Amino acid sequence: MGMTMTQKILAAHAGLDKVEAGQLIEADLDLVLGNDITSPVAIKEMDKMKVEGVFDKDKIALVPDHFVPNKDIKSAEHCKCVREFAYRNQITNYFEVGQMGIEHALLPEKGLTVAGDVIIGADSHTCTYGALGAFSTGVGSTDMAAGMATGKAWFKVPGAIKFELTGSLPEWVSGKDLILHIIGMIGVDGALYKSMEFVGEGVKSLSMDDRFTIANMAIEAGAKNGIFPVDELAKAYMDEHSTKQYTVYEADEDAIYDEVYTIDLNSLRPTIAFPHLPENTKTIDEITEDIKIDQVVIGSCTNGRIDDLRCAAKVLKDKKVASGIRCIIIPATQAIYLQAMEEGLLKTFIEAGAVVSTPTCGPCLGGYMGILAAGERCVATTNRNFVGRMGHVDSEIYLASPAVAAASAVAGKISCPCRL
Repeated sequence: MGMTMTQKILAAHAGLDKVEAGQLIEADLDLVLGNDITSPVAIKEMDKMKVEGVFDKDKIALVPDHFVPNKDIKSAEHCKCVREFAYRNQITNYFEVGQMGIEHALLPEKGLTVAGDVIIGADSHTCTYGALGAFSTGVGSTDMAAGMATGKAWFKVPGAIKFELTGSLPEWVSGKDLILHIIGMIGVDGALYKSMEFVGEGVKSLSMDDRFTIANMAIEAGAKNGIFPVDELAKAYMDEHSTKQYTVYEADEDAIYDEVYTIDLNSLRPTIAFPHLPENTKTIDEITEDIKIDQVVIGSCTNGRIDDLRCAAKVLKDKKVASGIRCIIIPATQAIYLQAMEEGLLKTFIEAGAVVSTPTCGPCLGGYMGILAAGERCVATTNRNFVGRMGHVDSEIYLASPAVAAASAVAGKISCPCRL
């Protein structure tokens, strides 16, 4: 029988002609990623291993992005640990404040992730790079340490689920709505340790920012990775951003899939994940009562890219954030921040009554820049709405697209642009 895209990539990096689901392999790594929270743990593990240096200073990326600029002494010490390690090992791709951004938006932008790569990162949303046809997955800090030391990692080859996409997304519906729809359909463990492969004519209608968002949240369905075929749009993105060579892998016609779902993009509606799991979804049409909110966050590794900011600005143009609502907007990288400034998006946000932050993960993981108090509700374009994720355990997070988040900021309750 044939292999899926993911299986072909893993076979090539393991030096094997063929792999199958459940097989244990050791694969060569093209990139190892860490941030200011996970890297210090990995660095300490490397110290225990007593290895001299890293396997390849050009194939490690260290991005302080969660608590930067540093919010307190502990976060400053973490970043100092990462900074000193990067300088000591002459890490090429260390991104200091001023050059950094949210890691999963920054690395594709810098051309460090391309089709056919095998990438591990000590962050669960490392699966983002599957949007470019790479195998990328999150690992623990110990695996990150082993990867930095040896350039290799062990994997159990995942099975796969195929998502056949047809049609195209309607107005005010985005990749975020699609992935929330899928998670609502299959559940947070519906793709447990599987590869989510997105194929079909409908893929052509998805922007690269849509695809990054969808691959980013594959982990929220329990998946090992999410991956898209490498079409002309993906090639154009890599040609613009990268100097690395890439390799295109295509699934065999007789590849084995554990399940196949067909999704008509035309039928999708703005979708919101209610507390306290991403699978707890409702469309905007299924919300029959007013859900008052206190805060809106537009940003994160899921929805802080330029298309997301353009969408939010389109909604907020010539409108005002409702009285008593805190609207926080976080461009994902310095380049996105600059582009948003040059396009006048930041002016639109500020005139509407929102605040704009330097790139940071900040509120997404309850770090800073928007922590919730008891009883408060937030509509966020982030990826998780677990109990206490953004602050107090008695707060609530509603996951949504930038369009829904911006409209909710204006309405003071969960809404969408079609209702303003």
